[in-house]
Amino acid sequence: MTADLRAREPRARELRAAGTPPAVDVVVLVAGLAIALLPLLPVYGVAAVWPPILGGLVAGAAVAVVAAWRRWSALVTAAVAILVYLGAGASLATPGTTVFAVLPTPASITSLLAAVVTVWKQVLTLEPELGASGNLLVAPYLLAFVGVLVSVSIALRAEPRAAGVWAAVVAPVVLGLSVLLGTKQTVQPVAAGVVLVVLLVTWAAMRRGSLVARRLVSLTVMAAVVAASGAVVGPLLAPPARMVLRDDLVPPFDPKDHPSPLSGFREFVKDWKDTDLLTVHGLPEGATVRLATMDAFDGVVWNVAGAEAARGSGEFRRVGEHIATAERGSRARVEIEVHDLPLVWLPTVGYAESFAFDGPDARALADELRYNDATGTAVLTSGVPAGTRWTEEVVVPALPDDDEIGAAPVGSVSLPEPRNVPDAVSLFAGELAGTATSPVLIARSLEAGLAERGWFSHGLTDSGDYPSLSGHGADRLTTLLGGDLMVGDGEQYASAMALMARGMGLPARVVLGFVPDEEQAGAVQITIRGEDVQAWVEINFAGRGWVSFYPTPPDTKTPQDDTPQDQSQPQPQVMQPPPPPADPVMPPTEDTEQPRTEDAEQEARDDDSWRTFVAIGAAATVPVLLVLTPLLLIIAAKRRRRRLRRSTGDGVAQVVGGWDEILDHARDLRRAAPARATRREIAVDLAGAFAAAADDTRRTGAFGRLGISGAVVGLAADADAVVFGRGAPAVAQVDAYWAQVDVLAAAMRTVVPRRHRWRARWSTASLRARRTPRRARRT
Repeated sequence: MTADLRAREPRARELRAAGTPPAVDVVVLVAGLAIALLPLLPVYGVAAVWPPILGGLVAGAAVAVVAAWRRWSALVTAAVAILVYLGAGASLATPGTTVFAVLPTPASITSLLAAVVTVWKQVLTLEPELGASGNLLVAPYLLAFVGVLVSVSIALRAEPRAAGVWAAVVAPVVLGLSVLLGTKQTVQPVAAGVVLVVLLVTWAAMRRGSLVARRLVSLTVMAAVVAASGAVVGPLLAPPARMVLRDDLVPPFDPKDHPSPLSGFREFVKDWKDTDLLTVHGLPEGATVRLATMDAFDGVVWNVAGAEAARGSGEFRRVGEHIATAERGSRARVEIEVHDLPLVWLPTVGYAESFAFDGPDARALADELRYNDATGTAVLTSGVPAGTRWTEEVVVPALPDDDEIGAAPVGSVSLPEPRNVPDAVSLFAGELAGTATSPVLIARSLEAGLAERGWFSHGLTDSGDYPSLSGHGADRLTTLLGGDLMVGDGEQYASAMALMARGMGLPARVVLGFVPDEEQAGAVQITIRGEDVQAWVEINFAGRGWVSFYPTPPDTKTPQDDTPQDQSQPQPQVMQPPPPPADPVMPPTEDTEQPRTEDAEQEARDDDSWRTFVAIGAAATVPVLLVLTPLLLIIAAKRRRRRLRRSTGDGVAQVVGGWDEILDHARDLRRAAPARATRREIAVDLAGAFAAAADDTRRTGAFGRLGISGAVVGLAADADAVVFGRGAPAVAQVDAYWAQVDVLAAAMRTVVPRRHRWRARWSTASLRARRTPRRARRT
């Protein structure tokens, strides 16, 4: 029995030393990565996340296997991996941007490239389950693809093969990232952990040839006992505390979680009319205090666009000590103190360049500050407490007059499309605009028409106001514009003008803020009360930015009991609409009504088309540049090296450089010369290598089968003669030597397989090779 065991021991040792077949390596590592990605299932939902995970594992493993089989360099492997990532990722991670859910488009390529940087923040700041919306699936797809690509490449390419066990480290790293991106609930963590440990440790032992059955059993039992003890005893000793990043990150401020700021307009004049809300020190003359800017209308309220609206009114971000702003204007230092303002909206002036809070809670307030540099508005995520004080360095843009704006077209800005706009808005807009011939004149006609035809009332009947309903949705605007008497306050008039302007093609938004009364204008310190609340409209003009318009009638223009109810009575300063056309298909006002706006809209469409064309071109060019740029740099480096060898130093150095050029060509063609050998020895070795290559490919090249051998030996002899001879070679002799180098290099490329020739063009082997010292070259 003992003799038999001893006889079988060498055979067992031999089998263990043989390691694992490549197919087993791939299967084990893919399975390990699949287990490591299990914590992402509760984040996305099983139905949404399994396609990108499975597809990423298959695509990454395929690239790694083919690259190892074809012995691609790291550069070629990376280039192919990028192309496969973009091609397969379009259908797996961004199916909504593809054609027939398979073919990639410029939008899908752009989304995949951008998501490499941006998707992690979105995953951590959005509430699970995330599903398959947007490009959120890029995170599991990228982890699966890159993880399996790296691990399988290490396992199949490692030399010696025992070093391939380092591939087992990739799965635990991916597991750690998955846990950090995941939630506190995951998929059977104990069982998954035991399986992952046993699988990878067993594979590593097989790979190193040290696997013993009893050790495997012991490892499995020990892992199961430790995991079970931790799962059962751990919660009894201490409450479970699973570390996930989403619990430590503050989610982005989403204005949709808060009611429309404009809906609270009446509260200011009803509940806080005589209440000191805030004190402003250093307010520039003519400047206003802004609370919120709203650019989205849904038929019920104007609101701030959601957090998903990039570069819109809803993108609020944390800021540092300095805020970069592209606005131009006069700079000012404004100090604000809040006395009573139970809102999240932080009063601001102009466009801020910095915020500096005062008081013991200054640090906490700075952590809660979120700022939108597109609208100049800010919030404190937990609300603005009474007594909050801060200093704001601001830029207040100059207000251009109509002459300065002139015939300027509207600005090219992106705003959410208003929904459920009542018909009364468009009808009244056409009546007010008349024959205005430029965007600014249209805006002034709307502003003047509402202010002159309308009447002012907050609707506080207990205080003696004329009845006027609050609100600014479709129903309220229909009553305002189509009723017997147009009466309201800033809430209704600002909403009406903004929708009218949108209908006329003018980019408009509504602003809620405070306008100090004339008595305080220009004062060093101004006290803002609830009665100072105002809503106005801002319209963007090309080259002029956002310009304010105030369509609300003066508060002294209040209706009385004997106020005429007929609004159709002509007003001397407002142009009346033309008579109804005889043919409704061809209205006579079509050619004269707001022609400049149509031109501006056409220009905006042309500009958008140009931008779309540029975006598509960039999306298509970026992947190509990512692949071609390294290849072009390699070619440039080789050409520069050849130029330096040909022109640097004396004749001897140039001849030696020519010989080095032949050695580098051979190295890139995978026929590297032996190290620390003489030129004659190297020539004999290269002659044999390229003669064998010529026999394999049946190509003889420019010199014939034996001609290459003779040329290599001849160049080596000539180089030795120049190096060890007296004096320096003549210029003609150097030129002749380099001519032979070029011919021999071309012949060497001819006799090797075509794939080797193409690979040699971009091989970095000769660039990475260490050159021997100059003294060694002369041996």
